[in-house]
Amino acid sequence: MSKLNQIGLQKEDSKQVAEQLNVLLANYHLYYQNLRGFHWNIKGVYFFQLHDKFEELYNTALTKIDAIAERILTIGQQPLHTFSDYIRLSKIQEASNVSDGMAAVTATHENLTVLLGLEREVLQLAAETGDEGTVSLISEDINENEKTLWMLKAFLS
Repeated sequence: MSKLNQIGLQKEDSKQVAEQLNVLLANYHLYYQNLRGFHWNIKGVYFFQLHDKFEELYNTALTKIDAIAERILTIGQQPLHTFSDYIRLSKIQEASNVSDGMAAVTATHENLTVLLGLEREVLQLAAETGDEGTVSLISEDINENEKTLWMLKAFLS
């Protein structure tokens, strides 16, 4: 039996990368759902700005969720797909009944900080195992999330 997966990576290495990608996937789902709630429930003087921004962020998150799940499949593993798994694995907590703009932006900043930390862990492991496809996917996401964090911080300042 081959020790390589369908794209020529070590199966055991890909299993470890997939485990970390599944944790990232779980966190992205909580981040996404929080953004949906902020979008729907935001009130106050920043309503128009933040309503649109949260929609932009959750649409971007949805695209990233799909890319992460497809990467897990590409490396020969199974993406998690139940809410119970997401809640069990996620470091990001559900945000409930947040309608204040500054509180929603603060929570989004905190959530993105968690995602960045997880992405850096995935990036390191993927690089160590020679998984350039995952490195590329995560590197691009890190760059985008760092810029978003900078913008959120500027808004909060």
